[in-house]
Amino acid sequence: MKIGLVGLPSVGKTSMFNLLTGADEEVTGFSTGKIDANLGIAKIPDDRIDFLSQMYKPKKTTYATIEVVDVPGLVSGSSAGKGVGNQFLDNVRKTDALIHIVRAFEADDVIHVDGTIDPTRDIETINMELLFADLGVIDNRIERIETSKKVTKENLVELEVLKKCKKGLESGLLIHSLNLSDDEKEHLKTFSFLSEKPMILVVNLDEDQFTAKDYSSKEALLDYSKNTNTPLIELCIKSELEIAKLDPEDRQMFLEDLGITESGIDKLSRTAYEHLGLISFLTAGNDEVKAWTIHRGTTAKRAAGKIHSDIEKGFIRAEVCKFKHLKELGSMQKVREKGLVTLEGKEYIVEDGDIINFRFNV
Repeated sequence: MKIGLVGLPSVGKTSMFNLLTGADEEVTGFSTGKIDANLGIAKIPDDRIDFLSQMYKPKKTTYATIEVVDVPGLVSGSSAGKGVGNQFLDNVRKTDALIHIVRAFEADDVIHVDGTIDPTRDIETINMELLFADLGVIDNRIERIETSKKVTKENLVELEVLKKCKKGLESGLLIHSLNLSDDEKEHLKTFSFLSEKPMILVVNLDEDQFTAKDYSSKEALLDYSKNTNTPLIELCIKSELEIAKLDPEDRQMFLEDLGITESGIDKLSRTAYEHLGLISFLTAGNDEVKAWTIHRGTTAKRAAGKIHSDIEKGFIRAEVCKFKHLKELGSMQKVREKGLVTLEGKEYIVEDGDIINFRFNV
């Protein structure tokens, strides 16, 4: 999974990047003219992988990961070349989802690019930049089709879908809000439209706001989240970043003091998985314990291909154990004795937390 962090300058994007990836990028860089994206990998914490690793003592333990792209802060007019302009676009077009960091925190020493703190205004600013960027691509493609000497039936169908998107964008709707059919979405795949991507809002609070569970614009943001089906996460990124640098024992104590029951990476990965319809299946052995990310509804045969194409081609059976059964009984031998290890065919729908051993013949 690959996510892009977007937002205005000085809202906490790079701090969020550092929190997720463990990097130490300069947080003031983008406000001083930096135009390059930060790239990093975030490991997704998983108690199931921890448990299996303790049980098997493997040579290698591999958690699911998220590739994170932190792009320079946008400003009103970026899509037309203002500020860092369109240079951020190529970095986030190939992501699976966008995480919009919205500033709610108060800090006199961190100047807001628009002079005041207004989260709903900031959301509108970023949405408009994504919208205008996509509109420019659509206008160019429509012109190319309409002026082409040879227009295929496929081009005509594509043209109708593009015009539908253009109409929606011109009325202020992002493409992911247009309720396009699967066939219509298929015609848009090559464009990687920014406003088509699923989006998650992260509201960056200060410690007082986070402790009080209250801040200005909260109700408006919750309404926006509900009305647009956009998940919303409230974090105090600064505090979490400071806590993440502590020893594990001290870390837990500070988290409890702040009332944080789930870390930022836990919240974000769980929300992203749910919003994108993703799950993880597990493989376990003495060589490696590993989490594999797939879409919900994936068959056993397709899941086997996630590991290797040869396993998918030569698929025979999937030997499946539910993680909860292994955790309850304490050993695979006891799970087998209880008859809780099942042999499944190629059409079996893999469930989150399935521990699978694939049988195959190449």
